[in-house]
Amino acid sequence: MSNNLPKVAWIGLGIMGSPMSENLIKAGYSVTGYTLEQDKIDRLVAAGGTGASSIADAVADADVVITMVPASPQVEAIAYGPDGILENAKRGALLVDMSSITPQTSVDLAKKAAEKGIRVLDAPVSGGEAGAVEAVLSIMVGGEQADFDAAKPLLEALGKTIVLCGPHGSGQTVKAANQLIVAVNIQACAEAVVFLEKSGVDLTAALDVLNGGLAGSTVLTRKKDNFLKRDFAPGFRIDLHHKDMGIVTDAARNVGAALPVGAVVAQLVASLRAQGDGGLDHSALLRSVERLSGSQV
Repeated sequence: MSNNLPKVAWIGLGIMGSPMSENLIKAGYSVTGYTLEQDKIDRLVAAGGTGASSIADAVADADVVITMVPASPQVEAIAYGPDGILENAKRGALLVDMSSITPQTSVDLAKKAAEKGIRVLDAPVSGGEAGAVEAVLSIMVGGEQADFDAAKPLLEALGKTIVLCGPHGSGQTVKAANQLIVAVNIQACAEAVVFLEKSGVDLTAALDVLNGGLAGSTVLTRKKDNFLKRDFAPGFRIDLHHKDMGIVTDAARNVGAALPVGAVVAQLVASLRAQGDGGLDHSALLRSVERLSGSQV
C-alpha cells in the first residue's frame, strides 16, 4: 500500500484494539500490529494489516505508535526497557496511548519519551466495544496542540468526538470522570430494574419510557438489552471498571475532590469482583443489586 498516510504500529489488540486497528486499515492506513495472543495478530493480518514478532519489530518503521492495553503496568511494560517502544521507535515518532491509566503515568511517559525525541498524547476513549466497532468513540486527549493536530485525521477514523482537554494527563483525568459517571449511571439503572421487576411492572415498557425522558442516557440505551436478557458478555469488564474506579477515587483524593457516591459505587464494583464476576460486563452491577435484594444469582 503506497500512500502518504503515516505508517502506524498498533500495540494491544484486545476487545477495543482489534476493531479500532481494523478501522484504520479501512481508512487506508498501513498498520503493523503486535499483541500477546497470536490469534489476534492473525485477525489483524486477515483484515489487511501486517503482523509483528515483537514490540521492537512493530515500531521500528512507524511514524505513529498507538497503544491500547489494560492499565498503567502494561503501558509501562511496553513503553520502557530495552525491548520497549521508547528504545525502538524512531526519533520524531508520535506515541498515542489510548489505554485508560492514571494521569500521572501519562505525565511520566511523556517526560521520558521527550528525552528520546518521541512525542506523546494520552488519548483514552469512551464508547465501549460497540463504539470501537462503529468508529464513534469519544476520544479525550492530553498533550500539545501541534501533536493533537497531527494525530487528529487518524483519530477521526476511530471516533466521532475528539477533544484536546489540556496538557499531558488531561485525557486520563477526563476519562476517569467518564468512568465515574458511567458506573454511577449503571448502578442507578440496576437499582431501578430490580425495583421495577419486584413491583411486577413490564420491564421492557418501563425502560423504554424512562429512556425517553430525563432519566434517559447513552448508558441505558447501550445496556438496556443486557439488563432485560441478563446477558453480561463483556463489552467492558468489571475488572477494568474496578481498575478505573481506583484511578478516579485516588486522583480525586490527590486534588481534594470529594466523591461520596463514587466511593460507594467503587465498593460495589469491588464487591462484584470479589464475588467472581470480574470477567462480566459492567452492566452486571445488576447482579450485585439482585443479591442485596435477596435474589439468588
